[in-house]
Amino acid sequence: MLKKADHELYKYINGPMHAPLKHDSAHKHVSGSAEYIDDIPEPAGLLHGALGMADRAHAEIVSVDLSEVKAYPGVVCVLTAKDVPGDNDIASGSHHDEPLFAETKVEFHGQVIFAVIAETRDAARRAARLAKIEYRDLPHWLTVDTARDNAAPLVTPGMVLKRGEPENELDKAPRRLKGRMEIGGQEHFYLESHIAMAIPGEDDEVTVWSSTQHPSEVQHIVGHVLAIPSNAVTVNVRRMGGGFGGKETQGNLFAALAAIGAKKLNRAVKFRPDRDEDMVVTGKRHDFIVDYDVAFDDEGRLHAVDAIFAARCGYSADLSGPVTDRALFHADSSYFYPHVRLASEPLKTHTVSNTAYRGFGGPQGMLGGERIIEEIAYAVGKDPLEVRKLNFYGDVGSGRNVTPYHQEIEDNIVARVVEELETSCDYQARRKAIIEFNKTSPVIKKGIALTPVKFGISFTMTAFNQAGALVHVYQDGSIHLNHGGTEMGQGLYTKVAQVLADAFQVDIERVKITATTTAKVPNTSATAASSGSDLNGMAAYDAARQIKDRLVAFAVEKFGVPVDEVVFLPNRVRVGDQEIPFPDFVKQAYFARVQLSAAGFYKTPKIHWDRAAGRGTPFYYFAYGAACSEVSIDTLTGEYLMDRTDILHDVGKSLNPAIDIGQIEGAFVQGMGWLTTEELWWDDKGRLRTHAPSTYKIPLASDRPKIFNTRLAEWSANAEPTIGRSKAVGEPPFMLAISVLEALSMAVASVADYKVCPKLDAPATPERVLMAVERLKTL
Repeated sequence: MLKKADHELYKYINGPMHAPLKHDSAHKHVSGSAEYIDDIPEPAGLLHGALGMADRAHAEIVSVDLSEVKAYPGVVCVLTAKDVPGDNDIASGSHHDEPLFAETKVEFHGQVIFAVIAETRDAARRAARLAKIEYRDLPHWLTVDTARDNAAPLVTPGMVLKRGEPENELDKAPRRLKGRMEIGGQEHFYLESHIAMAIPGEDDEVTVWSSTQHPSEVQHIVGHVLAIPSNAVTVNVRRMGGGFGGKETQGNLFAALAAIGAKKLNRAVKFRPDRDEDMVVTGKRHDFIVDYDVAFDDEGRLHAVDAIFAARCGYSADLSGPVTDRALFHADSSYFYPHVRLASEPLKTHTVSNTAYRGFGGPQGMLGGERIIEEIAYAVGKDPLEVRKLNFYGDVGSGRNVTPYHQEIEDNIVARVVEELETSCDYQARRKAIIEFNKTSPVIKKGIALTPVKFGISFTMTAFNQAGALVHVYQDGSIHLNHGGTEMGQGLYTKVAQVLADAFQVDIERVKITATTTAKVPNTSATAASSGSDLNGMAAYDAARQIKDRLVAFAVEKFGVPVDEVVFLPNRVRVGDQEIPFPDFVKQAYFARVQLSAAGFYKTPKIHWDRAAGRGTPFYYFAYGAACSEVSIDTLTGEYLMDRTDILHDVGKSLNPAIDIGQIEGAFVQGMGWLTTEELWWDDKGRLRTHAPSTYKIPLASDRPKIFNTRLAEWSANAEPTIGRSKAVGEPPFMLAISVLEALSMAVASVADYKVCPKLDAPATPERVLMAVERLKTL
């Protein structure tokens, strides 16, 4: 980190927009003073809610006896479907397949049947367990395979991407292989569980504090269940204790329940589930099974690919359509498929409805693509990195830069990123040393892998690629900022404040960051798809531009100078041959009746998508990266250690290098957890048994690589005119962790002298690693 004196110089040379400033709430996070919803002083008369959940995976509801629940001391009210004034549905989008309360049938173990509202949270939770519900069990299926066996319906139509003639070309290459990969899901495990607090207002009004990434959707859902217009609902979000996609749609349930209770009882109501309930009742990353058929030549060059990506989606659609779509968009990883057909199967299962998670299906698709490359490498006897390089996308005009969805890649830098990392981390020498080590070490085996990332940036639903911002400049030169993005610890608020400080050339301390609220910026998109800074930064910049244009016009008229002689300098404005402090300049503009407020707006250009045809330009640009990971495994137990990871990642011209590096490292560790220790497990009755930290293992600080080197590709700048020529950083680095799975695979493969691909499924838990070692020992 730069020293303070250097930092001040850096700020004025490069502008505060590209300075490594601290997160605006960092000191509050570490001191415990950051205010989350459960920290807000409780309103007088606040009531607490608890969920009444089903204990069947699939069954008809025969009868519900809530008499003991209602009689429990402290219980004020019990809500069921009959208490919903509007529509008993909280589905995202237009599917209308996700009831707030189950009425006649339950479709997953944990589905909400009723809700208890009581004077205390403890009373509400205890009372919720006293319900007597009679069921008539129905057949249930929990996995992709059992869903297929039962001819399960799709929760939403699948998609096909096709280019060339794979059906004819698969037989024409010298080599061909078929395979299958199982890819596990993942629990979001945000530090702050879901929570919502609703306070009734006069007439039909209600104000909701919700831990959500999508305030406008919560606003819509609350209006939907209460049968009131959106203008009667205000949703506030100052910060979340993590989201990772788990709070894009899943907050709808808790906000709707709190709002119904608040309006029914005319008292404030809060819903905060504990960790177990949160994990049982909310969706996760989708599990996938990938079946692939691949043709290639003796060098390992791809000729044709045919693959099906089947997902466990749960009982309703939620976001499974766009998640499985994005899996197909990234099934090419960084590689050109001359002939290709990719299909998705979003299958219905009797489990909680799966949802968005960092990468939004992209990691599952990319992992499938990397498995194909790995299998080919073992088949032709080459280092997988050689095969990767052989199949990279080419430059414009090469004929090798067209994706399976017919978008031309115009900004390809993957080869440069990989080559630079390969050199800087001394990959080749280390790989040779590891191979020699494995020859002489009977128990401990090492592995190393270098894998690339190419990730498309934009919502694939074109309409979501828009954002608004509201900026006020006050008479004293202080600035008020509000925009549609939400802060979940990723530093979005800080980055957008930097954009504004840069635009006006003032210290960032002059910019007041205010809570996201639907009352100020309407019709916001979810803070998701890595687009928060791109969209909201540009919207804030647009608002600043409008105000600056008015200020310049004022100076031109008042001082009689040409436009080019009005220049914004650090904390002052040069007008002709005089320099006026920014606050004084603003005050003069106010007295001249210059409007000092503006609503900014931005929509991403150039993108379009025809899902039915499987063609278009769904992504504005691509973010790239590469990671090299080295591991050691114990062949007697399957346990392993992360020895070293080197990362080179492309964020364009970074808006904030300090925050971006933190995002990259955090994403890598989270991805490492997905691929190694985090395992979701349902029993045969459909009960989630990994529903607490005692049974679900996220990475610890001690699990991070012992040597962890992270660098930004400082030479990169976005070819597209994004804010500050930056690139998104939220999701792309998550997939850098694929290098860990590949390194584990190499270590296991050493048991059979690297002759056979171990085909490690994810997560590669120590048990799975040990089973793979034992399997290869028999070959």
